[in-house]
Amino acid sequence: MRNILGGSLVESHPEHAVTFVENHDTQPGESLESWVGDWFKPHAYATILTREGGYPSVFYGDYYGIENDNISPKKEMIDKMLEVRQDYAYGTQHDYFDHWDIVGWTRERTSSHSNSGMATIMSNGPGGSKWMYVGSQHSGETWTDTMGNSTASVTINNDGWGEFHTDGGAVSIYINQ
Repeated sequence: MRNILGGSLVESHPEHAVTFVENHDTQPGESLESWVGDWFKPHAYATILTREGGYPSVFYGDYYGIENDNISPKKEMIDKMLEVRQDYAYGTQHDYFDHWDIVGWTRERTSSHSNSGMATIMSNGPGGSKWMYVGSQHSGETWTDTMGNSTASVTINNDGWGEFHTDGGAVSIYINQ
């Protein structure tokens, strides 16, 4: 997981990258077929929708489903992430790509989006937690996982840090509610 963006255009030139998980060329039966497994789609969409780099594109088939290709819709999951992107994913980004199967990042907040700030943590292994900085302006706030994958709430300490949890194979996106 810690190398998920390694060697990518979004890593080297995010201002030139259109990020996507799937598209009409990569779906089953197409010449560039390289299907992303259903278990990993939440990880991939969280990566393109809650980070600051790139211009994300959501695949129609992932959003609405394509019955002929056995692609089930992921609208509810994607809608939650789109809401986070629209309302909370602003400010300085801090990356925590320091573990082989648990990674995360945070966005602090901007003055023009006073309720913003968020933390994404994901695992492709057994799960766990990670201390991440969201900014001292969030001191004392209690954050919860808007994806509903972790029941643990996080109280941000006086220095702006919190211990964020994720379950095994899951994505958790924390916001102050």
